[in-house]
Amino acid sequence: MGRDINSFHLIDQNIHFVENEFLSREIDDELAVPIPEEDILASTLLNSEQQNVYNSVLRKVLSNETATFFIDGSGGTGKTFIYKTLLATIRSKQLVVLATVSSGVAVSILPGGQTAHSRFKISLDINKNVICDVSKQNELAKLLQKARLIIWDEAFMSRKEAIEALDKRLKDINDSELSFGGKVVVFGGDFHQILPMVQKGTRQQQIDASLVSSYLWQTLTKFHLTENMRARLDLNFSKYILELGNEMPPITIDELVRIPAAMLITYENDATSLNHLVDVVFHDICDYSVNISTMMNRAILTPKNAYVDEINTLLIQKFPGELKRYYNFDESIDASEQAVMEDFLNILTPNGLPPHELLLKQNCPIMLLRNINPSEGLCNGT
Repeated sequence: MGRDINSFHLIDQNIHFVENEFLSREIDDELAVPIPEEDILASTLLNSEQQNVYNSVLRKVLSNETATFFIDGSGGTGKTFIYKTLLATIRSKQLVVLATVSSGVAVSILPGGQTAHSRFKISLDINKNVICDVSKQNELAKLLQKARLIIWDEAFMSRKEAIEALDKRLKDINDSELSFGGKVVVFGGDFHQILPMVQKGTRQQQIDASLVSSYLWQTLTKFHLTENMRARLDLNFSKYILELGNEMPPITIDELVRIPAAMLITYENDATSLNHLVDVVFHDICDYSVNISTMMNRAILTPKNAYVDEINTLLIQKFPGELKRYYNFDESIDASEQAVMEDFLNILTPNGLPPHELLLKQNCPIMLLRNINPSEGLCNGT
């Protein structure tokens, strides 16, 4: 049998442990997420649609009632603004809120954000049974039990099996048959944007793989945001994007979308046109080494990794500063083949791994391919 430490009379005062004084590191990290002052004040800046969503979610969180919501709205209608306001308000009351996003690129937008797959340990192999690999006894389970609100943005990008796996795991961890174990969960996204990846799949197969085809969809309270705050700066572009999402823009005879001439770069040849594209997107690139934040709001998207490498090489050449070269070490599993395989391995560029030769300059932006320190925002895709 154990004995009370005070029975040994080691010090004059008795030692008393306050319940919940020693929290898990997972919980400590969440409670320590900095709260931006502008996010605390943001509740006074919400428009009527945003205020309705904010009040509805906050009411359920503070009363500790179960509820699941979906916030639908095109880019610029303020979904992220609502998330950040909720995060600030609830965290200021020393309550745990988990902010997650389907895409690592968007993680840095939400304070304390992580990818949903990383936060909930959701398996990535869609060909097997998708699960949340969270033991009921570990620290993450305690964090999920303590969470008063879970936010999952860009939910349409995730397969329905991943979201359903979280529902089942939360029910088990919280010993509850209520939806998501009785938690308040807020999903968000725009159905006009990216749907789950289905290899060689049709549009219908992508829809079938998404949240709208899940048994959970009918249980969500849905809000639709229509007032586009960002579009006030460019009404024509906003109108074009909405028409594109609704399949209403001018279509050519070949079923192709006609892109306005103002958005196009005239093609001359590969090298000249690529240089022109880079100059248009990253004009005055020499200034970005001094003011890095302005460069973080710009990006060039491409369909293939080979194009990414080509554009990155061009950008790093234009970026000011001394060039540093870093090389990885490729090793064959079979040691006897190392001498033969090393050169071959060096030319491979599989998904999720950097190139064999990495070119960097001081203050140039880089993207992480692994979760290094999620509590500091250093996540895959950021």
